[in-house]
Amino acid sequence: MSADCLFCKIVAGKIPATKVHDDALCLGFLDISPQAPLHALFVPKRHLATVGDATTEDRELLGHLMFAATKVAREKGVLDSGFRLVMNANRDGGQTVFHVHLHLLAGRPLTWPPG
Repeated sequence: MSADCLFCKIVAGKIPATKVHDDALCLGFLDISPQAPLHALFVPKRHLATVGDATTEDRELLGHLMFAATKVAREKGVLDSGFRLVMNANRDGGQTVFHVHLHLLAGRPLTWPPG
């Protein structure tokens, strides 16, 4: 855990969040500034600043985030209509909180390119 990390504080329960998923490896919660009707973030419970810091030992963890997000997409009824999974990396990639997180966006048609 990083003492000054927003998402570490959410994982630790120091900052409230609306949880959509919680297991031993990750936490899923609704984004406070949603970009779609369903916009959830999935974060590892262990601090990892950016996907560029991941090692081969993190392969299962990163895949687990995708499975957790897909599980929530199924539970929220958007699996068949479609959804988008996005992971930003570093500043030019759009990462604003430096704790790996996977965005689940759904509930409206999503255009391409994303922006």
